[in-house]
Amino acid sequence: MSIDTSAALPPEPAWVPHVLWWHVYPLGFVGAEVRPETPVADRPLEHRLGRIAGWLDHVVDLGLNGLLLGPVFASSTHGYDTVDHFRIDPRLGDDDDFDRLVAAAHERGVRVLLDGVFNHVGREHPAFRALEAEGPRAATADLFAVDWDGWEPGDAVRTGNFEGHDILVALDHGARATEDLVVEVMTYWLGRGVDGWRLDAAYAVPPAFWARVLPRVRERFPDAWFSGEVIHGDAAAIVRESTMDSTTQYELWQGIWHGIADGNCHELAHAIERHDALLATFVPSTFVGNHDVTRIASAVGEDFAEHAAAVLFTVAGTPSVYAGDEFGWTGMKEEREGGDDAVRPAFPDEVPAPTTITHSHEALIALRRRNPWLHRAHTDVVHLTNTAIVLRTATADAAVVTALNLAADPVELPAADATQVEAGGADLGNGTVRLQARGWAVLSRS
Repeated sequence: MSIDTSAALPPEPAWVPHVLWWHVYPLGFVGAEVRPETPVADRPLEHRLGRIAGWLDHVVDLGLNGLLLGPVFASSTHGYDTVDHFRIDPRLGDDDDFDRLVAAAHERGVRVLLDGVFNHVGREHPAFRALEAEGPRAATADLFAVDWDGWEPGDAVRTGNFEGHDILVALDHGARATEDLVVEVMTYWLGRGVDGWRLDAAYAVPPAFWARVLPRVRERFPDAWFSGEVIHGDAAAIVRESTMDSTTQYELWQGIWHGIADGNCHELAHAIERHDALLATFVPSTFVGNHDVTRIASAVGEDFAEHAAAVLFTVAGTPSVYAGDEFGWTGMKEEREGGDDAVRPAFPDEVPAPTTITHSHEALIALRRRNPWLHRAHTDVVHLTNTAIVLRTATADAAVVTALNLAADPVELPAADATQVEAGGADLGNGTVRLQARGWAVLSRS
């Protein structure tokens, strides 16, 4: 019998149940060149972060109160090949630009989360360049696990990499030097005003590494929040062993988009049941879109993007909206060089006019903000067919009901004690909810 050690985990910061993130990929957002030929040291300074600040009123108008920034540190290409953790990428701006963005966010009550790439660095990172030049005598040698057997000056340095990408050099997570570097980076930017960290590729890092790093950071910043990118594996065990607050919920994402796209609500129901099981240990970071996946409107079809959003905002989790999804933007991820570009586009200077899906997001976000108990509440599946599902997320005192119809004909479903339509469209009465073809609704019990 397994023993749940979640009681030993640090408590989640008190602000987290109330935060809803707007997730931005900065280099794409500002229109920066992602694969420049100019060496990092020779790139001109471009003051572009203000373009993100110009959208903060839109974030607030949506009802969101968190800004989840993708990589902002100096890197060779896409941001995940860091060359300086203490410098803002010159394609985005400088320290002053960053400080103004954080200040503008905080003035609006918007928290800021940074993306920490701590599994690996870019091959152009000075620490690795020194290793190539000086070999095992380099002052930075302890940062990397190197096979020095038979090595001679001039030979390639044999290190690990990230998932076969030669430009991404793996750090040695058993080394105190790496631990100290990550603690220094985290505390530096928390000291500059950010509220927490997304831990990139956390699944590739031994949980014991985070268990050494995060307590040291929390000693100075006890209110910081840490969410790890975990794509597969036993998320509850990873959280217990690492002391991270949260992990990305890819299994739920898969269940939402694939269940809807395939007209298979049984897959969605199964994913939600497994999602609920995690709540005994931690609250996952939930999403239906991010910088690494096909946009939700392309994945499920534009008719069903609101269905996906309805599930996102009415089941437990710490939700994020990938910037642009609130307008129903489309984009396909492809497995090729530049295959992420379509889901990481430049944003216009002016916020576009709202669409129907924008207004749906506003209603769903408002409901979530009014009911922060949804953060950790369990969801029951009260009706299920291939093309229809009714979910009821509730406490002893309140309930939110989500009804989805994927079929091309209207359907009548149980209302699960709901008495009021909060979002979507439905006829409610006599204990049932009637949805139009491909319709959806979120209901509450008044």
